[in-house]
Amino acid sequence: MQNYGEPQLRVEESTATITFDRPQLANRLSPRDLQVVREHINSVNAMESVLVLRFTGAGKYFCSGYDIGALASPDTAESAGAPAFGDLIDLIEAARPVTIAAVNGGVYGGATDLCLACDFRVGVPHCEMFMPAARLGLHFYRGGLERYVSRLGVDTAKRLFLAADRLDAAEMLRTGFLTEIVAADALAQRVDQLSATLCGMAPLALLGMKQALNQIARGALDAAALERAIAQAGASADLREGAAAWREKRPPVFTGR
Repeated sequence: MQNYGEPQLRVEESTATITFDRPQLANRLSPRDLQVVREHINSVNAMESVLVLRFTGAGKYFCSGYDIGALASPDTAESAGAPAFGDLIDLIEAARPVTIAAVNGGVYGGATDLCLACDFRVGVPHCEMFMPAARLGLHFYRGGLERYVSRLGVDTAKRLFLAADRLDAAEMLRTGFLTEIVAADALAQRVDQLSATLCGMAPLALLGMKQALNQIARGALDAAALERAIAQAGASADLREGAAAWREKRPPVFTGR
């Protein structure tokens, strides 16, 4: 059997990109891939200079989620990958950088939750999404159910999980699954533009508010941590730099301090 590529990590200055690299298999994720993506995220979390983490797929698909064949595998290492998938998506939501899903094509199964775990989801006109859990007899994990409800609302979540409706790009945008749609040949440029905008923000405020907003969406705000983050940003050199740049009508130069 041909050995298709594992997810690839590329880091350029303040931006990191993870690319799913099994285009012949619709970029589905094997048990080994879950560990590779986890290692990539842990590496990026340790890079203070990285403010944006992007996800995209090679070829015409974004990702088709976890390898369903592994669920029925007698190999314990493979079948144990199913709950590990949910843990990985929670790790993506909690990632230190701001995250962007560059949805270059079809997104299916657990990969839909991966997109919802990202802070921004930029799609193309031909993308689509489908959640077949009920058709497979698979009961989805808690974190994914919560993200579907908090991002899309309970009625849309029921439509997708219980009726297994397939959504096209326009409906993905209308329901809030996508934050925007751009022409396919403009996707990379738009994601680069959004990344540059985010990387131009003050890191303490940017990353602190990202975490707080996600916690609020889950109804799990750490109020004490939020107060500490507010105080840290309030005493930062970046706040003084931001105020000075605003007054002097120039771009700010932030240091994350």
